Amino acid sequence: MPSLIEALETREAAARGRADRLREQITELSEELSRLEVELSRLQITRQTVDEVLADGPGAAALVGNVESAVLPLTDLAPVMLAAEASGDATVTSPAYRRILVAFAEAPGPLRCKDVCAAVGLGTQAGHVEGMRSKLKRLVERQILAETEPGLFTLSSRAGAR
Repeated sequence: MPSLIEALETREAAARGRADRLREQITELSEELSRLEVELSRLQITRQTVDEVLADGPGAAALVGNVESAVLPLTDLAPVMLAAEASGDATVTSPAYRRILVAFAEAPGPLRCKDVCAAVGLGTQAGHVEGMRSKLKRLVERQILAETEPGLFTLSSRAGAR
């Protein structure tokens, strides 16, 4: 009988080993699924946001005929936002800074602090303008914006193209 007991123990150990490997695979697959669900959610939100911007933005009727001209300025922001997110730069990825960057992406040329305040819906009083100036200087330090002349700012990717 000892050989039957040994055979059962061997089979039990093999089954236990396979079960442990399957549990590990399930854990790995669950983690991968979770990461993909987060990515999918972000992509869906991005698509919805782009749809809203294209539908509700200024001159929406004109954009329908020329979608490329509406989307291309926003493509300047994608590498900036991805790099900021990858480096964990919470300042640049905050809603206030995102609004500032969208204002620059939508602008036909360089902007002054007062213009940025108006574009993001702030007042143009001295306090607002000075607060905006410090934000813009912070973005210049991070090489996201460029100050082409004193007080005149543009996206760095566009400054090199001029």
